[in-house]
Amino acid sequence: MEEPLDLIKLSVDERVYVKCRNDRELRGRLHAYDQHLNMVLSEVEETITSTEEDEETGEEIVNKKTRSVGMLFVRGDIVVLVSPPLRTS
Repeated sequence: MEEPLDLIKLSVDERVYVKCRNDRELRGRLHAYDQHLNMVLSEVEETITSTEEDEETGEEIVNKKTRSVGMLFVRGDIVVLVSPPLRTS
């Protein structure tokens, strides 16, 4: 491996975890990417986490919403982290 994107190249056609801005997380199969980290993912599970404060108790309430998407284009400027699949070999 010579460049950081080489790690992502090894993950094509594998399931990856992508952490995005605004508390969004994506898990899906990586089909394509470019030098800007624009990506095409399939079989995507998107999780959006939001927090709000209970007005009566002052406690923080964490809400998670999940949706499934068949095919998704991810714009690279929202990507914070890309985690390849675990390799045990």
